[in-house]
Amino acid sequence: MNNDTEHEGLLEESLSRFLIKWETQRLASRGIDNSDWKKFKERVLINFPRLFNLYFQLYSGHDNFCSHLQDLVDIIARMWIERPSDLKDLDKNREKDPTWFQSNQMLGGVCYVDLFAGNLEGIRNKIPYFSELGLTYLHLMPVFLVPDGENDGGYAISSYREINPAMGSVDQLVVLAGELRSEGISLVLDFVFNHTSDESEWATRALSGDREFQDYYRIFPNRQMPDAYEIHLREIFPDEKVNGKRSGSFTYHTEIMCWVWTTFHSYQWDLNYANPVVFNRMVEEMLYLANVGVEILRLDALAFIWKQLGTDCENLPEAHSLIQGFNAAGRIAAPALLFKSEAIVHPDEVVKYISPVECRLSYNPLLMAILWNSLATRKVHLLNQALQERFNIGPCCAWVNYVRSHDDIGWTFSDEDAQRLGINGYDHRRFLNNFYTGDFEGSFARGLPFQENPKTGDKRISGTCASLAGLEKALQEETDVEVELAIRRILLIHGIILTVGGIPLIYLGDEVGFLNDYSYLLNPKNKRDSRWVHRTFADWVKIDKRHNPSTIEGRIYQGLERLIKLRKENSTFFGNQIDVINTENDHVLGYVRKVKNQRVLVLANFNEHIQNVIVNQEQLSVSNSNVSDMLTGEIYELEDITMGPLGFLCFQI
Repeated sequence: MNNDTEHEGLLEESLSRFLIKWETQRLASRGIDNSDWKKFKERVLINFPRLFNLYFQLYSGHDNFCSHLQDLVDIIARMWIERPSDLKDLDKNREKDPTWFQSNQMLGGVCYVDLFAGNLEGIRNKIPYFSELGLTYLHLMPVFLVPDGENDGGYAISSYREINPAMGSVDQLVVLAGELRSEGISLVLDFVFNHTSDESEWATRALSGDREFQDYYRIFPNRQMPDAYEIHLREIFPDEKVNGKRSGSFTYHTEIMCWVWTTFHSYQWDLNYANPVVFNRMVEEMLYLANVGVEILRLDALAFIWKQLGTDCENLPEAHSLIQGFNAAGRIAAPALLFKSEAIVHPDEVVKYISPVECRLSYNPLLMAILWNSLATRKVHLLNQALQERFNIGPCCAWVNYVRSHDDIGWTFSDEDAQRLGINGYDHRRFLNNFYTGDFEGSFARGLPFQENPKTGDKRISGTCASLAGLEKALQEETDVEVELAIRRILLIHGIILTVGGIPLIYLGDEVGFLNDYSYLLNPKNKRDSRWVHRTFADWVKIDKRHNPSTIEGRIYQGLERLIKLRKENSTFFGNQIDVINTENDHVLGYVRKVKNQRVLVLANFNEHIQNVIVNQEQLSVSNSNVSDMLTGEIYELEDITMGPLGFLCFQI
């Protein structure tokens, strides 16, 4: 099937046949009214040609292409018919307001269910706290069934249809999603679609020798093909060696006497998306989650989902085609569903996943890394460059900006970008790693190394926001002056993510300054993974101090409250548009946010000393030189602004 005419003919024939079949299913179900069917048909006519073309591109070489396509459209139709009516209403509302997520009212929070509240019922009981903080987006980290032993912190998923019994049930998740939605909070979950756990039904059946399910994965009878692939692959977790059974990205299983592709951990089996059955089954899992009430799916490890010999098997064109295929299926059956990209890769590659036909949302790992870089260097050269050259994305998309997450910090800036500023990327990463592990003289940070690679010298950094920002060291070794500086660092970088454009995301616990928790070293399951130092149990005694301004918790929380209030009360922080300005001061970042005729000037001092800034009024077309800080009401003169240590100022101009 390589003839264009035949291709177009097959598209038209398939669309016509499927519409007739879906109409028959609608009449048989009797529960779908004409207006819903009409809307569904509109979505099919818009999105099915795109889905067909992507599916054809990926799978037309299969002998049973048409039957696989038939299976896919049956799944889409069935999942749409099963979609609850309140979620179909949400679909319609989101289609009327497609950029709802760009609102300045948006504020995200992310947490582990068990660590933050024990279980799903505990999360439900914390809804008043989420509302108090102002959250409109809540990312709950893995709630699904996982192996009892090592499970990558919940990311080795055995079933999307079952909740980890310690956390609750699917029925409880449905109720929670509905209650969050009624409070204006969108539920966000992870879609770990590159791999399953080795205890999933698919993997278990593959291990039993079932050839059909072995084709769900990349399984090899000997080292010939793994060795050929390994020439170009990078090792993600060089520390992991499993009794001689794991080599590079592959793990040997004696039950079947074969090597299984396991990019991340030996118990996480990479799915084989060259098999159309795998794509179809995972579309079904995705739409199941949408029907549970999930509004945003974080696409985990999306850069790795397609394998091709002779490449590094990252960021391949087919990976984008697969994601666009998932997107098109979602646009038909659950258009309220959004994808969030998680691509911790070169900045040139990160942006390729961001578009209305792929991921409307994307984590911004570059901004996160360079905020910490700026705190360490006290200079904003790399930050200026990143915001000027790499921040602007399409008007229908948004960054998800964060300062910490459940994961480590990797220094994801481009070596080419750094070189243009006279910075050697390799040497600078070594400096940052030494600084944030406290090995650099004068460092304020208390972080831990993660996955140090002795071959390359590469490593990443673990630690909570407060410990990396100097609060742990200040409380244990220094004075109230250093404590105040640490709090200012925390508020400074949060002030930027709250005003720079996109959705700000708070790693819950950071709002009250949780410190590193070294008790993970006593847990045999976690002690080899330093990321557990910042995956701390929520201390509600500390959180309950948040309204007392004399406490550390209160100083951080109330400072953050003021920044959140500033964001939510000013529509200027809607959307993504940003203009970086030259402050003529190496330590001070400046940018202008603009919506219609409203403009806000933001200044951020990354130095622990007072800095003077002269704002070019002519450049900004500002006639009034006297401006009021939107946070404090204090009056400043634009031509001679004195900023306090680690100061953060916002002016309406």
